[in-house]
This record gives sequence, structure tokens and C-alpha cells, in this order.
Amino acid sequence: MMSSGNTVSSPAQADSGGSHASGAADRQADLVYVVDDDEAVRDSTRWLLEANGFDVHTFASADEFLGQWHKPEPIACLLLDVRMPGMSGLELHEELVRRGSTLPLIFVTGHGDVPMAVSRMKKGAYDFLEKPFGEEQLLRLVHESLRQARTIAEARDADQDAQQRLERLTAREHQVLARIVAGRLNKQIADDLGISIKTVEAHRANIMDKLNVRTMADLMRIALRGAADPAE
Repeated sequence: MMSSGNTVSSPAQADSGGSHASGAADRQADLVYVVDDDEAVRDSTRWLLEANGFDVHTFASADEFLGQWHKPEPIACLLLDVRMPGMSGLELHEELVRRGSTLPLIFVTGHGDVPMAVSRMKKGAYDFLEKPFGEEQLLRLVHESLRQARTIAEARDADQDAQQRLERLTAREHQVLARIVAGRLNKQIADDLGISIKTVEAHRANIMDKLNVRTMADLMRIALRGAADPAE
């Protein structure tokens, strides 16, 4: 439950049950999931967040949320009640971790659950809100967690881009690249692979061209992001 504080206008119409959005459905960066079995809490949280420009999807249970969960995940954060009938918030967190979710997760807890929530932060949860919490506190954490979600998404996109570029290389070019990353000189690479220095130089030029990089710093960044496999 939120404590009284700032006066926030409610949407003209409140939706009930299931997933909901208001006016910002196309802005994935502003998406907030709320999972709580208390309808009053879901409604008040949704009203506050929607009034502040967020796209809010609410769920009455962990199972209901998992029923719509999919990869790739949108840029979003999750507000999750700790204690719910059926699958608890803690169990949902464990399941999301098992599925490889990177959603920043904010636990909503009662006073007695604070140590539990802190332990969850050590397992990857973003933060926790202790009931009753203020509106400003909630909005601050949502903004912060969404910034983290965007950072995670940008890193994921960069990793995928690097991997796609690396897939353009031949097996021999991967062997040469692995040795470049290891700091081997052209002559050493030639000796390692039983090829001429000119062939190594040709491979290096092809690698730079295929990866669309101009500098060694860019080459190293792509290679390390894509986790190029070292040669046997």
C-alpha cells in the first residue's frame, strides 16, 4: 500500500483484471509490470504510474504473469509482491532467473520480509519497497530500474551485433582472430598456424573488412563482445 503524499490524478477510466495500458502502449521503454494479488494495490499502483506517463500491465498472480512472459523481453521493469497465494513472488523470481530473464525486479514487502528482500537483491533483484511506501519513492525506483533495463537492452543488442559480425568469418579467420586477441604478432600467428606472414596479413585485412572495423580497438571490442572462440 502507498502512503499518502503527493496528490495524483487518476485516469478517467480504470481497467479491471488482465493486462492494461494507457496512451503509451507503443513506448516499450516506459513499460511497468505489476504482479500483486491485491486488486486495490494493483489499481492504485496502476493509476499512479499511468498518471506519470508509464504503460502499465497488471497481473493478479505469478502464474498469470508467466503466461504472457516471452523472449526477447521488452524494455520494462517488474513490481512484484513477495507474499501471494499459489506461486509466491520469491518463487516467481527463481523461475524468471531460471528462464534467463533480465527484467529489473522491485520486490514489494512487508516489514518482516525486508531481510528476505535484501537477500533477493544479492540474487539479482534491483531493489525493494517496504509497505507503506511513498509515491515519490516508487516513481524514483521505477525510473532507475527502467534506466537499468535500457542499459541491459543496449548491451544485449551490442552482443548480438558482434556475434552476427563474427559469424561472417571463416574457421581460419577465427583462428587468426583468437591469436590477435591473445596479443600474438603476425610472425607468431604464422608459426602457430603453419602459414606465411603474408597470408596472416591477408586474413587480418579480411577480418577487419568483414567485421566492418577500422581500428584495433574496434576489432578487440567486437571480438570480446562476441566471445570469439580461441583456436584449439
